Amino acid sequence: MAGVTVETAALRSATARFEPPMPDSSLFLNRELGWLEFNKRVLEEASDSSVPLLERVRFLSISASNLDEFFEVRVAGLQAQHYDNVEPQDPSSDGMGPFSQLQEVCGRAHGFIERQYDIWFDEIMPELARKGIKILAPEELCEEQNAWLDNYYDTWVFPVLTPLAIDPAHPFPHLHNKALNLILQLEGQEQDQVRSLFAVLQVPSVLPRLVKLPSAPGGNPAQPKFVFLEDVIGPRLGSLFGGFTVSNRAAFRVTRNSDLTVQETEIKTSLISTIEETLRRRKWGAAVRLEIDARAEEAFVSLLRNALDLDDRDIFRVRGPVDLTALVGLTKLEGYRELKEQPWEPQTPAAFANRTNLFSAIRGGDQLVHHPYESFGTVVGFLEQAAEDPQVLAIKMTLYRTAEDNPIINALIRAAENGKQVTVLVEIQARLDEENNIVKARMLQNAGVHVVYGMVGLKTHCKAALVVRREHDGIRRYIHLGTGNYNPTTARFYTDLGLFTCKEEFGEDASALFNLLTGYSQGHQWNKLIVAPMHLADRVVELIGRERQHALEGKAARIIAKMNALVDPQAIAALYEASKAGVKIDLIVRGPCCLKPGVPGVSENIRVLSIVDKFLEHSRITYFQNGDEPEVYLASADWMPRNFHRRVELLFPIEEPRLKSRIVDGILGVTLADNVKARQLKPDGTYDRVKRQPGEPKVRSQVEFQNMAREFSSNEVIHSRGANPPPIILPTRSESH
Repeated sequence: MAGVTVETAALRSATARFEPPMPDSSLFLNRELGWLEFNKRVLEEASDSSVPLLERVRFLSISASNLDEFFEVRVAGLQAQHYDNVEPQDPSSDGMGPFSQLQEVCGRAHGFIERQYDIWFDEIMPELARKGIKILAPEELCEEQNAWLDNYYDTWVFPVLTPLAIDPAHPFPHLHNKALNLILQLEGQEQDQVRSLFAVLQVPSVLPRLVKLPSAPGGNPAQPKFVFLEDVIGPRLGSLFGGFTVSNRAAFRVTRNSDLTVQETEIKTSLISTIEETLRRRKWGAAVRLEIDARAEEAFVSLLRNALDLDDRDIFRVRGPVDLTALVGLTKLEGYRELKEQPWEPQTPAAFANRTNLFSAIRGGDQLVHHPYESFGTVVGFLEQAAEDPQVLAIKMTLYRTAEDNPIINALIRAAENGKQVTVLVEIQARLDEENNIVKARMLQNAGVHVVYGMVGLKTHCKAALVVRREHDGIRRYIHLGTGNYNPTTARFYTDLGLFTCKEEFGEDASALFNLLTGYSQGHQWNKLIVAPMHLADRVVELIGRERQHALEGKAARIIAKMNALVDPQAIAALYEASKAGVKIDLIVRGPCCLKPGVPGVSENIRVLSIVDKFLEHSRITYFQNGDEPEVYLASADWMPRNFHRRVELLFPIEEPRLKSRIVDGILGVTLADNVKARQLKPDGTYDRVKRQPGEPKVRSQVEFQNMAREFSSNEVIHSRGANPPPIILPTRSESH
């Protein structure tokens, strides 16, 4: 374990160069409340009648899934801080202690959940019925449907049910995280007395939650009808409890603390064995939330509250199906094209089209790929070609989150079988993906791949792949650097950018990065890559400070930054100082933003936008005008303390003028012009939709990017304006704040 300590120390050695004064906590928005505001924007899409109906169902389901993870991690963390009497640690808490945050978060979450069910019952469900898609309650079923469900229950459901009694001989059972359960009250005759008992029954997760009924004779098969699985089970429980009658029942679900943090002192033998042991403990994480049917008897609620050791604020009575994530099953219905977004087939960039050798395309100049508008197949093809190319000597890459069936894993295995030296860092501490990553790591290791499991105290979150190839003029290194994971599944609906290059300075840095991650190397003089936790935080503040200085000197100064979250206090302080100096700043932040825009004398030059649309905004891009020498960077990191100080991350420059122009004009410019899906942050932490001005054409940035991808797939020269084109920002309202 000494090596791990050396690596961690090497990565964390950094010297601060510019330290803006830290603002008062009143100039920060609370991170947790900012996250709830983000999820509120997701839920707004479910209520938007201009969104296709089944897409609205999908957004409703996503909002529920998001809230699950929020409770599993963020609320669980607040509860732990509260019980440990931890005081606020940084300004992103807005000066609120853990208890105050818990009270505010849970209060807002109650209102949020009520709004979810309002949208379901009052807006979406009636619209689905009008389109012939119905979810029936038990009392709405006809005799034929009940007969069919009797057979379905006897054949498929009953054999997998396991009733769990609750009495002195049977202690309260362990309830799995997020599993749907029924709590039951049983009554039976014992001698001359009526005996009342309680029991719990888990609704089988191995069966579909939405049971599709067969079409009635003469009925329309294009108008499907469903029943929730718990409504199939509930009326048929008599056979499960011989001699007892089920007098009452209610559906409920428990959310548990699922955060997993491993300290170096916990390592006994190896990191992977420690993670596996921690995963086993996770199943017993403390309960943080109870969702239960609003019609449940108070005796049920009291029993569960006491057994789970929850406060009243942690109990959510819901007036409908418990766990709205189940509704995502409706979005998979065949047909109904008019109720869905037009499907998008990612395009192949012209530079890679009809090429049998991707390496020659990269030798011709740096290449940029914009997912999901352009195909992730270019990345997969890059690694597959490397696996088969006899001139390739070695492949090195990082894996943070991977798909279940990932062709990249297969390519790496094939490369090892072909005798190439293959090294992969698999981050087995990737939250909620630990088990999947351990499985993939062992598959790779069994195939002969050198696997590194990350480092204690630091998650490796950077996205980098290095291919070492023997060519006629010597060894050449080909590099892919990205803003998103090497995951072909999520690459179809996450927006990300990837850079292919074979420039020598990038190659030297990539080799140094992998030597640092897999060995004890340190002391490299970095050419192009800016690495966290060594230099990234300081470099971001330094670049912001440079724009501030240019503004004070009367030079052109402008910052545009796109990310998923803005939380880091030092970066926010630097942005405030730049704004005071007159720097025009546009921030495109999908999720929580702790910066408070529009404060007179502090941030009136800062505008914050958020885009929520059919694809998940995920790319991290930063533009600094830098007088007349603009710089563009891509990154794997958001501006958060964890990314700057507790993860291995990369910030890397885009150098070729044609690619700079494409990012600044084509991506950032179009995003700033969005007047369909953009929302603007107000100083109080709430958001308003950007209003389209009279006569202004509609701009929906994600649709524009689809159009651009079609254009780029048919043109060899992509968005080129000559040898050294200046960035041109579209003339939108972003020019005035």
